[in-house]
Amino acid sequence: MTKSLAPLPSARLSLSVIVPAHQGGKPLRDCLSSLAAATPPADEIILVADGEDASVCELAGEFGFQLVRNPTAGGPARARNMGAFHARGDLLFFVDSDVAVPQNIIGQVRHAFLQDPGLAAVFGSYDDEPSTANFLSQYRNLFHHFVHQTSNEEASTFWGACGAIRRDVFIEMGGFDESYGRPCIEDVELGFRLKKAGYEIRLSKTLQCKHLKGWGVWSLIKTDFLDRALPWTYLILRNRGLINDLNLKFSSRLSAVLLYVSILALIAAFRQLELLWIAAVLFAAFLAVNHPLYRFFYTKRGFWFMIKAVPWQCVYYLCCGLAFAVGFARALFVRSPAGPGN
Repeated sequence: MTKSLAPLPSARLSLSVIVPAHQGGKPLRDCLSSLAAATPPADEIILVADGEDASVCELAGEFGFQLVRNPTAGGPARARNMGAFHARGDLLFFVDSDVAVPQNIIGQVRHAFLQDPGLAAVFGSYDDEPSTANFLSQYRNLFHHFVHQTSNEEASTFWGACGAIRRDVFIEMGGFDESYGRPCIEDVELGFRLKKAGYEIRLSKTLQCKHLKGWGVWSLIKTDFLDRALPWTYLILRNRGLINDLNLKFSSRLSAVLLYVSILALIAAFRQLELLWIAAVLFAAFLAVNHPLYRFFYTKRGFWFMIKAVPWQCVYYLCCGLAFAVGFARALFVRSPAGPGN
């Protein structure tokens, strides 16, 4: 049952943008430039310097944005909470420091809440034109775009890279969980709590931003396993339930199972050759389940891009499956995971 909300105090809906930044550089400059060019403008833009990088503070001064400083880096969860504490808007709009927003973004966010007075939070997705040209960056950002664009609009989680929430609801929920001391799933965890409390969260497929981050092999694998799949597993076990949404859709879980069983059958085929055809059938089923994604890659970037994406999808699901096994074993034999630091 959806929780009812008190009417917002302002018909216009004042909006505060909060940008957590650990370091300066071109991505942050591009992010702030896009926010400065937004029409209509935000009521205030708060840049939270998470750490001692002086260039972050310099950029705040250059653009004339409000600066909040946290000398000891504590991660984006704490930085966002600090920005929210200083914000005055009816709506808190969180934008990551490696994201550029379209010119009409502020109007889009306000319109979402005005159109649905019962809405507690809304978030969007990356667009389908990532700025970094190398294959892994194109692959990862297009994969994210596809997942968000094909998921339920009635969402079960939240996304902090381009997501807005009513300030009164944010305060009631206690903000982001600051025990996530690094970029992780602090936004997902907040979304779980919002949904559990009965609040309405919407995934707006027209609310799109451009990801400015470049991905490499190590950063991709480390993020998938340590910063996404493993803490997400702990969160699932702690809440004792799976959701059929975003990266946890049934098709994703089935893909991981099919891939692992096909690999096991392939290994067993070295001793029993007849199992080779079972491995082939299972892997074909894996490809079939992910056919819509591969068709999307083909449409956007062509045949060879689609082919190169297949092994990286395998790496992704291998990370997810291994993380779930590790998380489940830890909960079973060590102790129940109570949070990200355990």
